[in-house]
Amino acid sequence: MKIDTKCVQSGYNPSNGEPRVLPIVQSTTYSYDSAETMGKLFDLEEDGFFYTRLANPTLDSVEKKIADLEGGVGAMLTSSGQAASTFSVTNIAKAGDHIVCSSAVYGGTFNLFNKTLRDLGIDFTFIKPDSTEEEISVAFKDNTKACFIEAVTNPSLDVSDIELFAKVAHSHGVPLIVDNTFATPINLRPFEWGADIVVHSTSKYMDGHAVALGGVVVDSGNFDWNNGKFPMLTQPDETYHGVVYTDHFGKCAYIAKARVHLMRDFGSQAAPMNAFLLNLGLETLALRMERHCANAQKVAEFLEKSEKVEWVNYPGLKSSKYYDLAKKMMPNGTCGVISFGVKGGREEASKFMEALSLAKIVTHVADARTCVLHPASTTHRQMTDTQLKDCGVEPNMIRLSVGIENSDDIIQDIEQALKSL
Repeated sequence: MKIDTKCVQSGYNPSNGEPRVLPIVQSTTYSYDSAETMGKLFDLEEDGFFYTRLANPTLDSVEKKIADLEGGVGAMLTSSGQAASTFSVTNIAKAGDHIVCSSAVYGGTFNLFNKTLRDLGIDFTFIKPDSTEEEISVAFKDNTKACFIEAVTNPSLDVSDIELFAKVAHSHGVPLIVDNTFATPINLRPFEWGADIVVHSTSKYMDGHAVALGGVVVDSGNFDWNNGKFPMLTQPDETYHGVVYTDHFGKCAYIAKARVHLMRDFGSQAAPMNAFLLNLGLETLALRMERHCANAQKVAEFLEKSEKVEWVNYPGLKSSKYYDLAKKMMPNGTCGVISFGVKGGREEASKFMEALSLAKIVTHVADARTCVLHPASTTHRQMTDTQLKDCGVEPNMIRLSVGIENSDDIIQDIEQALKSL
């Protein structure tokens, strides 16, 4: 099936007389006829549902759909995108280990890594998203366990060369983890460019309507964990009677461990209702991404011509330094988010946003409605000026998330707001 058909059909195939629409299984637990069967489930000797913290029929169908969309062997839904990013790293890194990470990541991700996980003993080295092969390579250490990047960065709209990062990560024997939230699998499938693990904040384009928090971790099944660097996957886990994940689960070792170990212990599972709402969003994802990208292209071109706009960063513009790379990896478009700066700095940026009518000032991004945010004073306000510069956030930057309304109405709203400056 083509990817837009998978958005509708994949993950759930009802049998005779079963609901045509994926049902919400709103139950924490499941009944079995024998204690022996239940014991085998706990020992990972059989597949099945026994507690929703680990697995649920509604979540299972949506996980299968997302894995299919990304071309992976398995996926695990989480309660938020932050939980997905956390699990993607802590599944293979512990105190004393090290991660290489792009400096141009979402502010919440930067704080998670630079503060919380660093406090737990995992070290991080942050490098620019457009680093050269040599610059990337020198950031790796003997105890490095992964490299983490965003495909299209939030909010600076840098495009990461996944193929290059994957090449360097693999040369050091570690996987590449890619946050594909902005591009979505409709516009970019990181596994096809060498990535090993993909994460999403499903709260964004996948849900598409700003109604359900969520995240997902997707495993490509391509990385060979048997290189001596990942004993947590290749040596016995005594909490499961000595199971060796790579032996027991094969290509699904990474995602299996994430579920039966981390989800078991941290419990950051998505709710069945949220998974149901996410599935509704996924059904129209291909349609919406086409409209988001078409609208954003028109808006970016309009902004680029405005005398009151100092700069515009959108990979679809020929003036973007990422134009060629974006066209190579994402020929059908990148996303509906634009970053730009108005002349006059922070004060004028605030004045512009307050003058908008159709577009609203919100923390969220990447849903059906057009919205704006000033990252330096909101999502990235915890960062120092140096850190802001490293992740591409200028003081006058406005993050504009272009919705699926009529493009003429969006542009008219922006035009009247610019006149107020």
